[in-house]
Formats: sequence, structure tokens, C-alpha cells
Amino acid sequence: MRVILQLLQPNYTLGNDILENTYHVDVIREKLTRGIPAILPDVIDELTTAVHEYIPALENEWLKVNVMQATRDIVARASNRVFVGLPACRNREYLDLAISFTLDVVNDRNIINSYPSILKPIVGRMVGNGKRNVKLATPLLNPFIEERRQKKKEYGGDWPNKPNDMLQWMMDAAGDDAMSDRSIVERMLLVNFAAIHTSSNSITHAIYHLAEHPEYLQPLREEIEPILREEGWTKASMTKMWKLDSFLRESQRLNGLNLTSLIRKAQKDVVLSNGVLIPRGTLMVAAAYSTHHDDDVYADAMMFDPFRFARKREAEGESAKHQFANTSVDYVPFGHGKHACPGRFFAANELKAMLAYIVLNYDIKLGGDGKRPANLHWGWAILPDPNAEVLFRKRQASTTSVHVLA
Repeated sequence: MRVILQLLQPNYTLGNDILENTYHVDVIREKLTRGIPAILPDVIDELTTAVHEYIPALENEWLKVNVMQATRDIVARASNRVFVGLPACRNREYLDLAISFTLDVVNDRNIINSYPSILKPIVGRMVGNGKRNVKLATPLLNPFIEERRQKKKEYGGDWPNKPNDMLQWMMDAAGDDAMSDRSIVERMLLVNFAAIHTSSNSITHAIYHLAEHPEYLQPLREEIEPILREEGWTKASMTKMWKLDSFLRESQRLNGLNLTSLIRKAQKDVVLSNGVLIPRGTLMVAAAYSTHHDDDVYADAMMFDPFRFARKREAEGESAKHQFANTSVDYVPFGHGKHACPGRFFAANELKAMLAYIVLNYDIKLGGDGKRPANLHWGWAILPDPNAEVLFRKRQASTTSVHVLA
């Protein structure tokens, strides 16, 4: 995590405090992950509203939808329901800043990195789009921050109906010495940096596969509907959806988020078993794309096999190993080891809920030749086609269960 932040040139794009005081990582790892059972109902509630808003298909006609655009907005809404709560999660101005923050910081970094070190401070002051986003977002979140400060003064560390969201967790973790609005807002936007585009890209890849192969809608529905009818939308019910989980994991294996993963920096000279010297300070990455497309690792590795991992989980002792959020040396979209993405469990549950809701509520297909839109590559990033459209049609009410969709 620290190496990734360093690559973003935080002194110029974010603020050095982000790098020096990383309490936000512990908040994500502890509060967000452990809180999934309690916060998932809010995610579901926001998804049900946002999906119909951004995919307003009707029962008797097909609607063309720019999937990447729609999923980005849906993910931003659902994630920020947990990050900042209502009503801030529906503030269009704030959401636009949260969405653009990632692109602005990355663009700032690319510009700064194109100059020699002696010029970076000058160039850094000239760009500063990421810092501009922080400046614009601060007054939007300030009323909510100030209200919570007043509650703390009145009641102490706990009070009636105290918010259970990322903003409150950040404020609690920061303590009184690090409570500037800007410091908190920087971290809220950094959490969005990690959440919105990675998750929306991942779900877009999956929807493209599903639209190319609508025959998989029925087996997914046959798995999802009885589970929800019995247990409702809970973390426990999400865990039982093996085919849905496998669909997302396989899509992420085949497409990936980046060509590489596991960015590490050598803290000292290292000599490998074959004699190769890795000097101190060297940046290293794992070849994620090559691993995920190796036939010696995955049978027919270039083929999309949606239930590949569901079948693997049927073997004794393998049920947990091949879950969407689990990592291994052969599956590294989320990284691996103690520095694996701390928010992956939340992301996995959010994406499973979102795909399940779409599967239950819509028929989908591709127009034209019916072939999945080709991926794009930008640097080491692997991106779904941002301009591709998928056809959606709302399922007839008679074919769905009121209990499932509630």
C-alpha cells in the first residue's frame, strides 16, 4: 500500500499526511470488513434505488445502456452509502468529485512523472487537480463532519443513532489531533479512489460476459432466487451463491484489473536462488495477466468458463479457497499476502449483490454481432470498452418473486 501511494506522487497530488499517517488502512481492514453484515442492508437499499435510476428499462422494450457509465454511478452511490451515508451519498456534486478524483490524481501523477526530480515541485504546484477535488469536496462534507463533532462534544464517544459509516470511523480513528476537515476528506476521496473505478470496471467486465452469454442468466437465477426467498439479502445468503461468486471471479481472472499485480519495493539487496541480484530500492511486480492465462494453471485459460470456480469448490477442503475475494499465488487481482487489498471483502459482497439484483430484474443481451466488446489497455491497466452499450429489458413481474425483489 505504501509503495502504491508513493507511485501516486502524494506530496503533489494528495498531501504528505496521507503517506505518513495511514490510519485509513486500518479502518478499511478492521471496521469495513468486520462491519459487512451490518452495513450490507444499506448497500442493498442504495443498489435497488440506483440500479433502476441508471438502468431505467421497461418490460416491453429493449433499452441501450452505456454499461461502464451506469455501473460507475451505481457503484459510487452504493459505496458512498457506506462511506458518507444519506443524504451525502446522493449529492451529485460530491459524487462527481469522488468519481473524477481517481482520474485527476492519475493524470497529475503522469504529468509529474514525465519531468525530472528537480522540476517535480514546480510542476506539482501547477497541476494539482486532485487537491482541487479535495478543496471542492470539503465544504460539501463539512456540515456532516461538524454535526458529528457537536454530537461528540455533547455525548462523548457514543450517542443515540451514531452513524455507522466510513466517515464516522475515520473521525473516530483520527482522534482530536488529526481532525481537520481536509485531512478527513482527503481520506474519504482516497477510499473512493480505491473503490469506484476498480469495482465498476470489474462489474462491467462481468456484464459484458453475461450479455454475450445470456444463457447463463437462468442457472444464476435458479441459484439466487431460492436462497433469497429463504434468507433475504444478507452476507450469509451471499456466501451461498457459489455460481454467482464464480462468475465474478472468472470474469476477473480472464480480464483482470491490471497486467501486473503485487507491487513491491526491495528494502535491501536480494539474491535469488538462480543468482539474480535485485538491488535495494528496485520496484517489482508479479505478471498477473500471464499467470491468469496460463493453461498449466487454468485449463483452457483463454476461455470464459463462468462456473469454473464453483466446480473447484465442490472438492473436499476447497470450498473457501476459490471464493471471489480469496487470493493465492495463482489468483492475484486483489494482490496476495498481508498487503492484499484490504477492501476486497466489501467489494466482493457489493458486486455480488449488484450482479444478483441485475440478474433477477433484467434480461440482457448484446446488439449487433453479439460479440463481447474488446478490452482496452492503458499502460498496465486493463479496461472494459467505455463506449459499449448493452441491451436491457425489465423482467415481467409475473416471472419474478416479490419476496426476492423486496
